[in-house]
Amino acid sequence: MTASVGSFSRQAQAVAARLTERMPSPEHRLAEPPAGSGLLPVMGDYGPPLVGHTFESLNDMIGSARRRYARYGPLSWSGMLGTKMVTAFGPDAIEAIAANRDRAFGNAGFYDYLIGRFFRRGVMLLDSEEHLYHRRIMQQAFTRPRLNSYLAAMNARIAHGLAHWQPSPRFLIYTATKKLTLDVGTYVFVGSTAGAESDRISEAFVAAVHGGMAIVRAEIPGGAWARGLRGRRLLEEYFLGQIPAKRAADGEDLFSVLCHAESEDGHRFSDDDIVNHMIFTLMAAHDTSTITVAMMAYQLGKHIDWQERVRAESRALGRPAIDFDDLEHLPALDLVMKETLRFNAPVGGLFRETVKDTELLGHYIPARTRVLAGIYPTQRMEPWWRDPDTFDPNRFAEPRREDKSHRYAWAPFGGGAHKCIGLHFGSMEVKAIMHQLLLRYQWTTAAGYEPPLHYGTGPTPSDGLPIRLEALR
Repeated sequence: MTASVGSFSRQAQAVAARLTERMPSPEHRLAEPPAGSGLLPVMGDYGPPLVGHTFESLNDMIGSARRRYARYGPLSWSGMLGTKMVTAFGPDAIEAIAANRDRAFGNAGFYDYLIGRFFRRGVMLLDSEEHLYHRRIMQQAFTRPRLNSYLAAMNARIAHGLAHWQPSPRFLIYTATKKLTLDVGTYVFVGSTAGAESDRISEAFVAAVHGGMAIVRAEIPGGAWARGLRGRRLLEEYFLGQIPAKRAADGEDLFSVLCHAESEDGHRFSDDDIVNHMIFTLMAAHDTSTITVAMMAYQLGKHIDWQERVRAESRALGRPAIDFDDLEHLPALDLVMKETLRFNAPVGGLFRETVKDTELLGHYIPARTRVLAGIYPTQRMEPWWRDPDTFDPNRFAEPRREDKSHRYAWAPFGGGAHKCIGLHFGSMEVKAIMHQLLLRYQWTTAAGYEPPLHYGTGPTPSDGLPIRLEALR
């Protein structure tokens, strides 16, 4: 039996599915509300013993979410990933958790449980003043001048990578994009070019990501958890060894920027801080961009009219690669990207743990409760979106602007103090890749094909997402 979500045996998943069908768990209250509080209890069920609803949710998150919403409403608790958690659907719930006005929802506890061994003390895993302190320093790496310099380096790596794509009637666009974005990220963030060193970093990074998705969370020889920990140690050794040279030079890559960045009162990151932020940022940027580009390509292969529209827009720029100022002059591509982020949000939710007793939508949530704000399901469910299973970029165009129904109806980058610090970098990378891809290739998806999705760091096509890729003449 393997130990990662994506490769966990199909037999085990089938057994869990049969248990779910044959042994429906009784409904229980998560906790009894305080007498006289007027609050409602959160209802739910653990699911089958040990596994809970893990496989059901990871392999059919939208279907599972819709069934739970129909049964329990916007809040319910269940067994997931070896723990109890409350799942919250809807813009109101997402806003309450993300805005965190009462400071009841902490980031560290739940994220540390899920990925802390591999991505410890990344900016998303920090809370309160410590989070703000680290975020202020990190923001220096994402200013407009910095983004402009990253784009110049990025464009060269994108052109190099796309030139090596081989047209095929069964081209695995997700697999190819994953390799491309990892190469771009390693070059732009770390300053490494292709070669043995870059390959070693990439392999260690992939192992760490897979470790964070492990079902069997123990250091069993040959398991995903053990490989992930080895990858984490290799990354630590590499980054620590490079810090003296990065501090001594004045490079343009993100690694160099973090080595020189300082707060307003002159404080700099420690060596350990730099290592932690580099490992986490590589993970966050790589996975979200990969899923977004691949799923945009899937939708454009399915909706050829939109593919031709965004290609015409890119051709009208008259440049083989975009400049920073071009980002605001690709309106159709922006609509497609926004609808893709709604349809297949690469960050499925916000994971929090209550640090004190609180309420959510009138329900009682005791301290030390793990909570998931379901962004991906909310963006694919009524009543918050009309016809949510239809790919329709024009829902983001004036005058419709369906995303304006609620400030958290469309929230692929989260919100509040922990809103994704790299959202502008990510949007820039996706558009830079798509622009060059549209000028170089055309593609289609097979009639009736829908990619099988499993949930890893986000909803991911488990078959590599095959398309028919052809070079443009």
